[in-house]
Amino acid sequence: MTPQVTVPAAPAVATSSSPAYAGIDFCNPMQLDSVQRASKMFASSELVPQQYQISKAGGEKAVANCVIALDVASRIGASPLMVMQNLYIVHGRPSWSAKFLIATVNTCGRFEPLKFRFKELGKVGMIGNQDFGALKDIECVAYTRAKGSEEVLESSPITISLAIREGWYTKAGSKWQTMPKQMLMYRAASWWTSVYAPELSMGMRTVEENEDIEDAIFEEVSASSVAEEVETTTATEEIDFETGEIKDIAPTEPAAAAAPAPQAPF
Repeated sequence: MTPQVTVPAAPAVATSSSPAYAGIDFCNPMQLDSVQRASKMFASSELVPQQYQISKAGGEKAVANCVIALDVASRIGASPLMVMQNLYIVHGRPSWSAKFLIATVNTCGRFEPLKFRFKELGKVGMIGNQDFGALKDIECVAYTRAKGSEEVLESSPITISLAIREGWYTKAGSKWQTMPKQMLMYRAASWWTSVYAPELSMGMRTVEENEDIEDAIFEEVSASSVAEEVETTTATEEIDFETGEIKDIAPTEPAAAAAPAPQAPF
């Protein structure tokens, strides 16, 4: 009789549907050396945008830009070439293209593909002092579900009237007037990502968002001007601290002019 041999089962290996990505360890000399070699390879290519090319941006600057792009790509689990082609500088801020942000959410493995729901809210009508007439007020909401969950994750609603109030629609050269539904989807996707997956965007806005931002004019305020404003705008009424009511103060009568001194007779 052949003896039975029991083979022990292999230990279970924990798996995760959403792999954790880590950035570049800049304190690791070996890893940094490898990244620099890869950056020089990308910087020597003509397939990357101009800000990453040695021939267009210069050696040190192009390599440095490539190192940053490689670090971003490693953190979000994306192709370095895709990151370079979809990362722009707008008003000095790094910005994602909205299409890349949507693609990142759809391919991260944690969520179902993003979908968009539209609803017509009627006519915009009067906003402020401007009459927009028969312009349709459209609402857009980006939504999806986490894989394995039935909960619907929705963005805040974006509407045409909101775009007008925020100044996006009326801004010179605005695409909100020529392609409103596309801009609604881009903004809804960006707002959805900022709430449910900010690690995918790394806290960066989209190109369209940064283009719509208007910087406020800087005005230096001195301490003396602040003190003067506080002194002139602070309430002068006297308050009864027991009752919390303002006391009625009788108006102060101007002092009577002093009588002239009698003159001595001549």
